[in-house]
Amino acid sequence: MKKTVLPLLLLSLIFSLPFTSCVSKKKFSASEAKVNKLQGDSLKTHNLLNECNLQVKELKNEKASLQVDKASLENENAMGQDNLKMLADKSKLTIEDQAMRLKKLENIIQSQRDLMNNLKNSISEALVNYESDELSIYQKDGNIYVSLQEKLLFKSGSDVVDPKGKEALKTLAQVLNTTKDINVVIEGHTDNVPIKTNLFKDNWDLSTARATTIVRILTVDNGFDETRITASGRGQFHPVQTNETEAGRAGNRRTEVILSPKLEELYKLLNQ
Repeated sequence: MKKTVLPLLLLSLIFSLPFTSCVSKKKFSASEAKVNKLQGDSLKTHNLLNECNLQVKELKNEKASLQVDKASLENENAMGQDNLKMLADKSKLTIEDQAMRLKKLENIIQSQRDLMNNLKNSISEALVNYESDELSIYQKDGNIYVSLQEKLLFKSGSDVVDPKGKEALKTLAQVLNTTKDINVVIEGHTDNVPIKTNLFKDNWDLSTARATTIVRILTVDNGFDETRITASGRGQFHPVQTNETEAGRAGNRRTEVILSPKLEELYKLLNQ
């Protein structure tokens, strides 16, 4: 019986060996395939991780760049706000300066207007005893005109002032000497009747000589400031009446004392 069992066990063992080897090989192949798959999955995961890390790095760089841009914009905005404030303050200051300048300008103009009105009244009162055909006083373009007719001052064709004319000029000088803020121009005028003498070549020459004579009377004889007076001869070229009649020609034979306010302060303010 024992002899029979032993051979059977040997036979069983012999037949089982190929089957065991076959099963192990299948498991190995399956394990190897699983390992390969895991390695492939691991590689994909690693690549994906690298991509994610790269994206994170790019996002960090973009964030840093955006932060720099934000800081730059904030600085620009702050500078812009400061500039706007400065411009607003400057504009406000400019408006205030302009208002003050305008006020000063108005004050100067009003002061000059008052000065000229008072001066005209003073001259009119001082020369009230003279007739209208001897002299006239009026204002034009901000100036005062004292128009002295030839009959008050000169004989025909002469530049020598008559005594009555000298008295009128003395009275006028007394008023002018009380006013420091004016300039004076003396203009000589004639009619259009030609003149030619040993002293004067023409009406222009005569009108200039008459203006110069009156300047000397006002300054040398009556003390008016020489730096504020000018002589000008205008001949027959600026008539105020027609030269077709004797009365008109008589009206054109005149000497005008033109009083103007000093404008230095006004020009200085305008040029600031």
